[in-house]
Amino acid sequence: MATLTHFDDAGQAHMVDVGDKPETARLARAAGRIRMQPATLQMILDGDANKGDVLGIARIAGIQAAKRTGELIPLCHPLGLTRVAIEWTPDQAVRALEVVVVAECFGRTGVEMEALTAASVALLTVYDMCKAVDRGMVIEGVRLLEKRGGKSGSWIAEA
Repeated sequence: MATLTHFDDAGQAHMVDVGDKPETARLARAAGRIRMQPATLQMILDGDANKGDVLGIARIAGIQAAKRTGELIPLCHPLGLTRVAIEWTPDQAVRALEVVVVAECFGRTGVEMEALTAASVALLTVYDMCKAVDRGMVIEGVRLLEKRGGKSGSWIAEA
């Protein structure tokens, strides 16, 4: 059984020492979605929101969040990200926008938290920008899809 790495032998929380780990290329892919009323989705897709380009602003917010993950998550290491990419896909059938984030770095620890934080903040930004017309939006399914690099190698979520 795996052990929790953020606790020492006495049960005290601590930041994991990654100093002896080799630097490797790291990649993480995360996703999530926000469901909304059909008119809200159409407004976003048409670019008619009063606050501006919802998806563009949410993309920038997600990138900014990835860069600040080490400040937001107490035991998360600050990383020198080499890439953060955020893509939006509308799903008219379920009245939702899906976000997929890819975060990459060359380092001693993974970028899963950066990808997950970026996805979460991007979705929260959509909510913030559109809440005046649709307070019932639902953010759901924020999850890790894939990670690569490091001692544990690659992992891909089951479909």
